[in-house]
Amino acid sequence: MRVGVLTGGGDCPGLNAVIRAVVRRAERHYGDSLIGFRDGWKGVIEGNTQTLDVEACRGILPKGGTILGSSRTNPYKLDGAVDEVVATLKRVEVDALIAIGGEDTLGVAHKLESSGVKVVGVPKTIDNDLSATEVTFGFHTAVQIATDAIDRLHTTAESHDRVMVCEVMGRHAGWIATYAGIAGGAAEVLVPEEEFDIDEVCDFLKRRHSQGRFASIVVVAEGAKPKEGTLALASGEKDAFGHVRRGGIGTVLAEEIEKRTGFETRVTILGHIQRGGTPTAFDRVLATRFGVAAIDAVHDGAFDQMVALQGGQIVRVTLEAAVGQLKTVDPDLVHVAEVFFG
Repeated sequence: MRVGVLTGGGDCPGLNAVIRAVVRRAERHYGDSLIGFRDGWKGVIEGNTQTLDVEACRGILPKGGTILGSSRTNPYKLDGAVDEVVATLKRVEVDALIAIGGEDTLGVAHKLESSGVKVVGVPKTIDNDLSATEVTFGFHTAVQIATDAIDRLHTTAESHDRVMVCEVMGRHAGWIATYAGIAGGAAEVLVPEEEFDIDEVCDFLKRRHSQGRFASIVVVAEGAKPKEGTLALASGEKDAFGHVRRGGIGTVLAEEIEKRTGFETRVTILGHIQRGGTPTAFDRVLATRFGVAAIDAVHDGAFDQMVALQGGQIVRVTLEAAVGQLKTVDPDLVHVAEVFFG
């Protein structure tokens, strides 16, 4: 078979491990030839390709990012783009496509099924918010990066008796904030799942400091929402999938905390630092398992499906189920974090 591979959406550690596993399994076990599409669906629309083989994938396992490049291009938002996708796949003689991405990339893959495109999905989202899989690769690496940052913020906060606000990724789900907040010993964790009251946050910090603890870490997910009428946030631009570009709540929060409490407050926005660098061992192994399972699914004809982790095993679920509902943080886990607040 001739199999195409693409990576879409935001990059994250582990993408190259998936590509490497797909290529090695496909070439050595099945005798397939592989072709990579540059920059996600944009590369399929434009016919921008590169050859993938075992030699081209040597040394990429520990590398972050993706050798194929990525983008947030949505063929369904561009005139004639879906027809171009179908025409490109026919022209380069691709029998099946492996799409590695999150809800948006895989949502496009599911829609293309009606146009006769044979796709198998691999779940990728640093936010860990795909409901059909227990965890996605890249998430554990992001949590470790955020935890390391919080550990460092503790020491400088203690040296200056400051409040430190650490903003992490999480547009709709606060998995990174919750895990890193618990692991890093944060005084407060603010997530999109539960609206926060800025007055309550400040009261917590005042009580904490009145007990002689003059340094506090507040971890906030980029998509955290204040209760209506309590704090004004600027609205950002939308991407090709209609998502508001988040980021900046940490700055607003730090300014409000300092104004309302009188405590010197600083903000650190981790941003794309969470996406970059070497994947953890866990993410390398999970990504490799997903890649092997994806090419096996192609040869089993399991199209319009996604590989997923459930109960420690790699299984297959429909793409419709994979993108149908976001996985948000269990309230019980948020309450575990709350034990240590204040």
